[in-house]
Amino acid sequence: QVRLEESGGGSVQAGGSLRLSCSASGFTAGRPRPIVAWFRQAPGKDREGIVNMYLRTNETHYHDSVKGRFTISRDSANNTLYLQMNSLKPEDTAMYYCAHGEYGDDYMTGRGIRNWGKGVMVTVSS
Repeated sequence: QVRLEESGGGSVQAGGSLRLSCSASGFTAGRPRPIVAWFRQAPGKDREGIVNMYLRTNETHYHDSVKGRFTISRDSANNTLYLQMNSLKPEDTAMYYCAHGEYGDDYMTGRGIRNWGKGVMVTVSS
């Protein structure tokens, strides 16, 4: 069973930076097209995918709202996924979740993805 655990959340002023980490364990070999992703859910809003990465090719896809400000990366040796968040805005305030799924899952809504971390809170003040 895949286990994911996020860390690095916190409070920051607008314009600041944070780096989230997601430690992963329990992967099994043989997944044809595994994908990792970061999602967020702001208070009172639906969960939204903000970036995903195809593990076999390192191809990445960013939501327009974070493009140019957030960067996904990974340390394969340590099974850790990162999200570097720069130029943070108050509208980035949300719970942030890492997720592991397959090609065909919905990386805009998270529908179909079975492996999730518990999330970390990011609060950006103006």
